[in-house]
Amino acid sequence: MGNTPTRPSTSAEDYVKVIYDLQERGTGPVTISGMAERLSVSNSSVSGMLRKLNELGFVEHQRYGAVSLTEAGTKAALSVLRRHRLLETYLVAELGYSWDEVHDEAEILEHVVSDKFVDRIAAHLGDPVVDPHGDPIPTRDGDIVERESVLLSDAEEGTRGAIVRVNDNDPDLLRYLADIDIGIGMTVEVVERQPFAGSIQITVRPGEEVPERSQALGLVAAEALWISPDAK
Repeated sequence: MGNTPTRPSTSAEDYVKVIYDLQERGTGPVTISGMAERLSVSNSSVSGMLRKLNELGFVEHQRYGAVSLTEAGTKAALSVLRRHRLLETYLVAELGYSWDEVHDEAEILEHVVSDKFVDRIAAHLGDPVVDPHGDPIPTRDGDIVERESVLLSDAEEGTRGAIVRVNDNDPDLLRYLADIDIGIGMTVEVVERQPFAGSIQITVRPGEEVPERSQALGLVAAEALWISPDAK
C-alpha cells in the first residue's frame, strides 16, 4: 500500500508552489523575473529549473513567454500547499506560534511530513478550510473553497467588509499589522484613498464590543490584505 506516491524534489515543490501562488495572488502573467525575485535566486537559476519542470510535465513555458502550470503541476502545487497551510494552522492552534513565525517553519516541514500525518492534523483540527492568514487550504482531492474578496488597496472609497486574508510572505509586515491591531475577521471601511501619499485612510472595528477607530495604512500593507466586501 504505497500511501505516499513519489513526490517531486524539494526544489521542484518550491517552484510549483511559487508559480501557483503568483498565479493565485497576482494580477499579471507569471514571469521568470517575478519568480526570481520571489525565490531570491538568479533569472538563470529559474530558467534552468523551468526546463526540468517542463521535462517533468509540470509547467508550460515558451522562451520569453509567461509561465503556467499544467494539470499535473497544479496538482503538485496544491498538495504542497495543503501540507504547508495545515502545518501553519496546527502550529498556531496547538503549539502557540504567532502568525508571523509559522511560515518559515512550515516551509521546512512541508517537504518531510507524510500525507498520513497531514491528514491526521486536518482531522484533529476539524478539517479547516483556511489557515491563520486566511489562505484557503486545499482538500485531499485538490478542491479549494473560494471566497469573494478584493485587495484592500483596490477597494473603492466607502467599501466596507471583513478582512479574510493576509499575505504571509513578510514576517515584518505581519508583526506590524499585529502591532497596530489589524487581523483576520476585523471589519474595515475605506474612508479615503491617498495614492500620491502612498496610503489609504480606513476605519477599523476589531469586534462588537470595541469602538471603531481611524487608521492610516500604507499601500504596502493595503496590498497584502484582502477583504470580503459587504453586500450593498
